[in-house]
Amino acid sequence: MEPNMGNQQPQPDPRVSIIIPSYNTAHLIAACLDSVFAQTFQDFEAIVVNDGSPDTTELEKVLQPYLDRIVYIKQVNKRAAGARNTAIARARGEFLAFLDSDDTWLPNHLESQMKQFEADPALGLVYANAVLIGDPTRHIEFMAKCPSAGEAGFEALVVERCQIPVSTVVARKAAIVKAGGFDESLARCDDYDMWLRTAFYGGKVGYNRQVQARLADGRPGSLGVSRARMAEGYWLILEKADQKLPLTSAQRKLVRDRAAAIRAGYLLEEGKNHLSAGDFPKARERFSEANHYFRKAKLSLVLFGLKVAPNATSRLFTFWTQRHNGAPA
Repeated sequence: MEPNMGNQQPQPDPRVSIIIPSYNTAHLIAACLDSVFAQTFQDFEAIVVNDGSPDTTELEKVLQPYLDRIVYIKQVNKRAAGARNTAIARARGEFLAFLDSDDTWLPNHLESQMKQFEADPALGLVYANAVLIGDPTRHIEFMAKCPSAGEAGFEALVVERCQIPVSTVVARKAAIVKAGGFDESLARCDDYDMWLRTAFYGGKVGYNRQVQARLADGRPGSLGVSRARMAEGYWLILEKADQKLPLTSAQRKLVRDRAAAIRAGYLLEEGKNHLSAGDFPKARERFSEANHYFRKAKLSLVLFGLKVAPNATSRLFTFWTQRHNGAPA
């Protein structure tokens, strides 16, 4: 399938360019695109980037009925950040709307987001609430699990007082370009890094609590499945911010304190993983490093137990974390 260059007649630029990376989502992308074309706000172009997907044959069969309504780009795999940057380079809209190909929008999403920009022209980026689709027996809203409170500035994003679901974001293209675009060197959490830099370089961030999207939660093989890997991703992004952004002394302290907390959380998750795998020396090493930050009595007991009775301690620790869904208090 050749990339769709669209109608060759000159067309007015759309107000919004929708950015849709696709990798192993041939079975999901039709629902994604149907939600795009069901929007009450219709002044947009939809750009689908096949990011070197192993399911290209099936993906292109699914995309066939949509080809006259989308811009289709096929490239070697550059991960989500690279796919988004490719689409941004081709985007003609003043605004960029981000949508992962395993997520869907409610019909009023774009209309609602564009009204926020009309109400406050100073805004550089807006996001919204969403419902998490994973467990069919439960209705969980993103902002119930990951709340947003107060002004969503750089500092709020550092400490995650405000958290941004990528598939609800609409941003001015100029704000994303000013911040340097997505960092293609990052294996995960490139969206968090992008919003952090957008806010730092002056992009005012707004949000609303209305549910406007349905987000795939914990899809097998997706980047968000591993808690340890996600914690590592956030920690490395904060270290990068410390090294590369011209922070004030107060901002630098905030970033470093938050990075230390997240690194400790990462070490704790890694310790749990090693414990589950029966690698008790590695588990002790990770828990010991984590406890330099946490200084928790029960974690100290776990360390002692791993030294004198590792198998029994492992069973007790697993039982504890399953009941409490977290670290020993």
